[in-house]
Amino acid sequence: MKKLLIGLIAVVILGVAAYFLFSYFTSSLVETTEDTPFAPEVTQQEGEDQTNEPRTVIGSSAEGREIVAHHYGSGDTRLLFVGGIHGGYSWNTSLVAYELMEHLEQNPSVIPQNVSVTVIPVLNPDGLFEVVGTTERFTRADVPSSEAATVPGRYNGNGVDLNRNFDCDWQSTGVWQNTEVDGGSAAFSEPESRAVRDFIAAEDPAAVVIWYSAAGGVFASNCHNDILPETRDAMNTFAQASGYKAFENYNFYEITGDMANWLAKERVPAISVLLTTHTDTEWSKNRAGVEALLQSYAN
Repeated sequence: MKKLLIGLIAVVILGVAAYFLFSYFTSSLVETTEDTPFAPEVTQQEGEDQTNEPRTVIGSSAEGREIVAHHYGSGDTRLLFVGGIHGGYSWNTSLVAYELMEHLEQNPSVIPQNVSVTVIPVLNPDGLFEVVGTTERFTRADVPSSEAATVPGRYNGNGVDLNRNFDCDWQSTGVWQNTEVDGGSAAFSEPESRAVRDFIAAEDPAAVVIWYSAAGGVFASNCHNDILPETRDAMNTFAQASGYKAFENYNFYEITGDMANWLAKERVPAISVLLTTHTDTEWSKNRAGVEALLQSYAN
């Protein structure tokens, strides 16, 4: 009987001790959780971009490469600049877009306070990669010396000419100079054109500038309607500042499925800036045109 009583007392003592230990541990855990909220550790991988430049992946190419938009300024009036729709064939249009990005990074004050700028330097990453082996910033040294070697880079991974894939006079077979090109199975059949279409719908830019090569001029957009007053103003502003000649129509040959003309159909002011050659960025001219355009949208 005595042994039984001692055993019961021991069980009670152990139970009370366990209760107090459990209560102490629980209160300590709650106090720690409340005072020090959980925050997952963020680590940066080797080679990861360490700048503070805001960037948005707006979609992927036919072969799964990212299409990236880079953002500058914080104003409500948005201007969009697009390069590389013809990938590695018009590689200088991507290079001039990268030069613009560098200029904005180093000189943020050129953007008026009420304006923000988005640059999509490579709308056709498959085509650029085909020629220069990258979709990131590159130099002329990365480009083949033969212009013929760049022609395959005009198209996306599906073999479609993206500037024949937009919804203005779209045709499944388009024309590039005297060559037939694939316009896709339907307007916006390609992931690249859909990505920029959806991005523009979401961002509602006040104006869009698209770089092409090569003709040397600033061209207004239209799709069987009058040129928007804002488009004409943007064309004249860019042309006068840059020294390029202004054109209200592109009449070298018939164009179907053109991006700038689709924007006109959607009532979005848009101009095409055609570099003079396939090898020069004519940066000083384009910088003057861009800065004049930015100032024209300042309050």
